[in-house]
Parts: sequence; structure tokens; C-alpha cells
Amino acid sequence: MRVPFIKMHGLGNDFVVLDAREQAIPPISRASAAALADRRTGIGCDQLILLEPAAVADFRMRIFNADGGEVEACGNASRAVALLHGEPATVETAGGTIRVEPTGHGARIDMGVPRFEWHAIPLAYAVDTLAMPVGWEGLEAPVAVNVGNPHAVFFVDDLEAVPIERLGPLIETDPLFPARVNVNVAQVTGPAEIALKVWERGARLTRACGTGACATTVAAIRRGLVEGRAAVVTLPGGPLEIEWGEDGRIAMTGPAAESFRGSFDWGDFA
Repeated sequence: MRVPFIKMHGLGNDFVVLDAREQAIPPISRASAAALADRRTGIGCDQLILLEPAAVADFRMRIFNADGGEVEACGNASRAVALLHGEPATVETAGGTIRVEPTGHGARIDMGVPRFEWHAIPLAYAVDTLAMPVGWEGLEAPVAVNVGNPHAVFFVDDLEAVPIERLGPLIETDPLFPARVNVNVAQVTGPAEIALKVWERGARLTRACGTGACATTVAAIRRGLVEGRAAVVTLPGGPLEIEWGEDGRIAMTGPAAESFRGSFDWGDFA
């Protein structure tokens, strides 16, 4: 069976998109998702995105990280899917229903309302999520935020001095985070500007993380580290505009692009 795919990216965070809204494809296993994501023997991507019909939204988006694990949300993929769909839509995800709207070369995404309760992150035990009393080799007192998926946000004075590729996997898999966690290391660089790197659970260090930018902006606002309720977050792949509205909802605006299209034999990755 030949299966078509679309290769897309948002600020270099790249995806293989499978569109099963009109033509069904076989079930995706953890092994097949990881095989497709492999950059040497598969198509290669940070996340595999599956679009399916939905009962209460315009369509459903499922997200598989490069290790094959299915996760709840992906902000960059949401922008890519909005661009692919071509018109405003409601999208069902495992992290909740979001609204996407194409904007020329990208999209504006209503990412919903962040959660701060310890059990909603989730954490293994009750703790103050605004300044968690934990640390890993100088990374201390993170803010915990769930924006459809779990994030721990560390604010530092020198982003480039942090060995995130070494500390990221240690924090991601710490027993404090029963569902693992995305690790955000951020430096406030202006009144409404933040530099950010994200170690994504199941995908390692990526060039951009949309949910990470949302979580970090919300954390900075709660800590009083930026002015107002919006910030430009610059990741290695480029900037995203994040706004935390007075209604509690997060809006993310940024670019996305289609790279190429192709097809593969399902039996090679089943």
C-alpha cells in the first residue's frame, strides 16, 4: 500500500504529515512511527502528525514524537496543519480542542488555557508550581505549566552556558514527572523578549517548540519577568509571538512551511 505524506516544518521543527481524513491508512504503532521518523532509514522528522476525521471538531490531529510515543500537543505542528488546511478550523488533540487560523506564511493558534495545578502537570506529589523547590546542577526553582503537554521552565542569566543536552534527559525522565516533561531553559533578554531552548520529551533538542514558547511566556508573566501579557520568544529556529490574554487563553503566531511531498510503501515501516 502506497501512502502519501507531506513534509513540513515550523521554524525548523519538522514533521511528516499523514492525511487520513478522507482515505484511511493502517493503524500506526509506536514502532512504525519511530521508523518513519528515523533520519537515516525513514523519512525523518521530529514528530509524525496524523490527521483524522473528528466528531466534534473539523478534524483530529494525533502527534507522535521521534521515539514513537504519542503526545498531547505540538504548537509548531498546529501552525503547519493550519497552513495545510488553508482556512480557520477547530482541531481535536489529546490535549484538548484548539483553533487554528492561517495567516499568509504561517498561522495564529488559540492554544487554550494553561494549567498550573500540580496534578494537572502532572507531578508525582503536591508542590508549588510557580517555584518548584527542586534543582539539577544549577538549574533550580522551575515553573511547571501544562499547555496541553507538561513543561518545566527554568530562567537563567546565560542561556548558552547551560548544558541542556546533558541535563535535558535527566530532568525529562526524573520520577517527579510521571508523564515525563519538556525542559525549557530561558533567558529574559528584554522587557518583552525571551531567548529559549527546549529539550522535548521523546524528540530531544529541537530547533523550535511552540508549546514550550507558550509555557515559557506564561511562566515569565507569572513571575513578573516581562512587561505586559505578551512576548517575542526567540528559539534557535526563529521567533514566535505569544500572547496570554486577559481571558486566560494563549495565542501563538508564527511561520510554517511545506518542504516537499512524496509517498512510501506502508509495508516497509509496519
